[in-house]
Amino acid sequence: MTPASPYHRILLKLSGESFAAAGQRGIAMQEVVEIASQVQRAAQLGVQIAIVIGGGNILRGAQFTAGNSSIQEATAHYMGMLATVINGLALQDALESLNCQTRLMTAIRMDGVAEPFIRRRARRHLEKGRIVILAGGTGAPFVTTDTAAAQKALEVEAEILMKATRVDGVYSADPEKDPSATLFRQLSYKEVRDRNLRVMDPTAIAHCMEHDLPILVFNYHTDGNIERAVRGEDVGTLVSSKVTVSK
Repeated sequence: MTPASPYHRILLKLSGESFAAAGQRGIAMQEVVEIASQVQRAAQLGVQIAIVIGGGNILRGAQFTAGNSSIQEATAHYMGMLATVINGLALQDALESLNCQTRLMTAIRMDGVAEPFIRRRARRHLEKGRIVILAGGTGAPFVTTDTAAAQKALEVEAEILMKATRVDGVYSADPEKDPSATLFRQLSYKEVRDRNLRVMDPTAIAHCMEHDLPILVFNYHTDGNIERAVRGEDVGTLVSSKVTVSK
């Protein structure tokens, strides 16, 4: 019997913007429930799922560091971490409304709303079939949620990091600005770095490259794509050490 998924455990990276309606800020629960529904169907394949979520739909630390802001940059980053917890709570309730078992864990202690992230506990939750939502980034400022996703994927021993985006994968240029941009189906880590492609931030790429953790970048807007990615179907762009560049 062919397994429903080639993966035992994955880490899914969701941007905060995926929780807002197009061109808007804040949380649109319809968008959250649609993502939760895709995650639920993926979990039904038997794969263990950890999720790292961003907070850009609520605020970005960078918006307070430009110009003459009176907020210190480190403080702005902590504010962004708290935004990811707000998103985590929304996603948790959306998943549980679909009868998924979940745990929300945070890198910054806030015992009234979530468990502290402890690696062994997170892995145990995954082994029990719970969807684990990891919020708060790394708990330290000056680190992106992309890097947090790479670090958490390594800590929970995920086999792949799946980054859900607004576009179909990694392009030679920004497809929303350059209609002639071409989509790559496969890339090596070296090509991503040499071409300065916008996959994840350089620190996240370095972590994945050092530990040979593959990255799949795909479009979450296409309904069913999270499930297709988990099934191992040909969606998005795969970045790893075992591929040659192809378009």
